[in-house]
Amino acid sequence: MPKLNVNGCNIYYEVRGNENSNDVVVFLNGVMATFNSWGFQIPVFEKGFKILLHDFRGQLLSDKPKGPYSFKMHADDLKALLDHVGIKKAHIIGTSYGGEVGIKFAIEYPEMVKSLAIIDSVSEVDDLLRMFALQWRQLAVDKDPIKFYYGMLPSIYGNTFIKNNRKFLETRGEGLKNVDPSYFDGQVALYDTFLTLNLTPELHKIKAPTIVVVGEDDILKRRKLSDIIVNNIPKCEYVIIPDCGHVTIFEKPDTLNSILLGFVTKNL
Repeated sequence: MPKLNVNGCNIYYEVRGNENSNDVVVFLNGVMATFNSWGFQIPVFEKGFKILLHDFRGQLLSDKPKGPYSFKMHADDLKALLDHVGIKKAHIIGTSYGGEVGIKFAIEYPEMVKSLAIIDSVSEVDDLLRMFALQWRQLAVDKDPIKFYYGMLPSIYGNTFIKNNRKFLETRGEGLKNVDPSYFDGQVALYDTFLTLNLTPELHKIKAPTIVVVGEDDILKRRKLSDIIVNNIPKCEYVIIPDCGHVTIFEKPDTLNSILLGFVTKNL
């Protein structure tokens, strides 16, 4: 498995798509996920774009050093990966935690960001979101895969998606039974990192064309928190997707893919 050692941490990464293309898309995962969570998006981009995927430090296939980390650390890890692969500038697409890493990367390394797409993400943690994160942290500490999965599930998927995809969700829950216990150690470190998030004062530094996408029914990272991002980034578009919870990449992939492909293509 390809890994790059960055500051003593082995980061798993893959390069896919059209390796001869000068147009690069970087997908940044949600906190509980791994790089293959972008399965609905990769086929849309792989013919015309080079694609970089990786697991953050603390995620499934990367090392899980003791946390908390920092969003600056995640941004520096991504910078090292891009340098290693020979990518000077890319379109950054991140969902949830990945969107927050994308925000920090665009703040720290503006010269490397061609466009920025932020999906169901926040720039700060309010009291309700903090309670969700602390609940997830405790579930991760307990290391019971089924309790963990069903404890977090109601806060991330929309009602319609749950109703129409029960078998899919049950299968994902069963799959978590086989995960290595170290996964939960990484989750604890990532949640502790998330609880330090405070990027709102720096949002004005983002110069790249930006789009913010949020599910209308996202009860975890609510629309009001996306409003904060939109109101503080100078060049920012805003899309609210109806009948959609937090995991837009699964719940409304066709709608999201049209939005992302159109936005990226416009900013080539």
